[in-house]
Amino acid sequence: MQRITTFSNWLTRWFTLIVVIWAVVNYCIPTISVGGKSYTGYLIGVVLFGMGLTLSIDDFARIIKQPLMVIIGTVAHYVIMPLIAVALCWIFHLSGPLAVGVILVGCCPSGTSSNVMSFLSRGDVALDVSIGILSTLLAPIMIPTLMQVLASQYVAIPWQSLFVNALLVVLLPIALGVACHMLFKEKIQTVTPVLPIISQLAILAIIGIVVAVNHDRLFSSATLLAIPVVMLHNLCGYGLGYGFSKIMSKVYPQGFGYAQQKAITFEVGMQDSGLGATLALTSFAAAPLTAIPSTFFSVWHNISGSVLSTWWRNHDDRKAALHQ
Repeated sequence: MQRITTFSNWLTRWFTLIVVIWAVVNYCIPTISVGGKSYTGYLIGVVLFGMGLTLSIDDFARIIKQPLMVIIGTVAHYVIMPLIAVALCWIFHLSGPLAVGVILVGCCPSGTSSNVMSFLSRGDVALDVSIGILSTLLAPIMIPTLMQVLASQYVAIPWQSLFVNALLVVLLPIALGVACHMLFKEKIQTVTPVLPIISQLAILAIIGIVVAVNHDRLFSSATLLAIPVVMLHNLCGYGLGYGFSKIMSKVYPQGFGYAQQKAITFEVGMQDSGLGATLALTSFAAAPLTAIPSTFFSVWHNISGSVLSTWWRNHDDRKAALHQ
């Protein structure tokens, strides 16, 4: 078990670099992963099943105990990121599948990466997890609804397909995971150290598949524009998420302290890009370009999140040292 924990820590520490290397490998040798296109739904289901295994009744009770902050954080996530996506599509004159892909990743719930970054920056991890749970549980309703409102001008939105796929890929695995946790609590605890490894390997597999499927189009003149758009999307999410939490700290200072501001910053700016890529490949199968923004986002937000969490921690350490 010690070896598993050591490997898990190593994988988490170098995950961003591994993502980049794996993406490059699949770009150079697409045959490695291209055959896995039909399995992306199962892969993200494995990630969310693992998430469900780690959840207990206490995690859901936390949402009830501090509903105001969790609800406000979730609303901020589902308002800020989709609207930034629409604004960037307008500014950069994106259209068709690429615009739909940018808006799709903007409409996704926050990913588990935000929990890690919040922990590394010494943010309120409990609040981060609670917002992540609620935003994920709402995803089957929020994603198709927001896509219909914001992206229907570009292509016809398969609302029913998005709803069914999100329901099967998101809620069903989480519900099964929670049920297994409740039924086999002590046994589940013995496999808990393995779960992060399985989740990260599944995310890597999804990234490899999307890169392989879009090999010929990934760095074309049309898709290259998605790189600065994705970077700005993520960075603006951080900025507006932090700005929103600072405003809320004036309105409700006892709830939105410094640690909570960090959590909301990551919760707003980081997306479940693996889910975005999966829904793109399943609900927009005829237009695989739709998955490219989610792929770029998956690589970039791990880089930016690592940099921001490190800066925040070092900033706090320097500040504490000055006051000693």
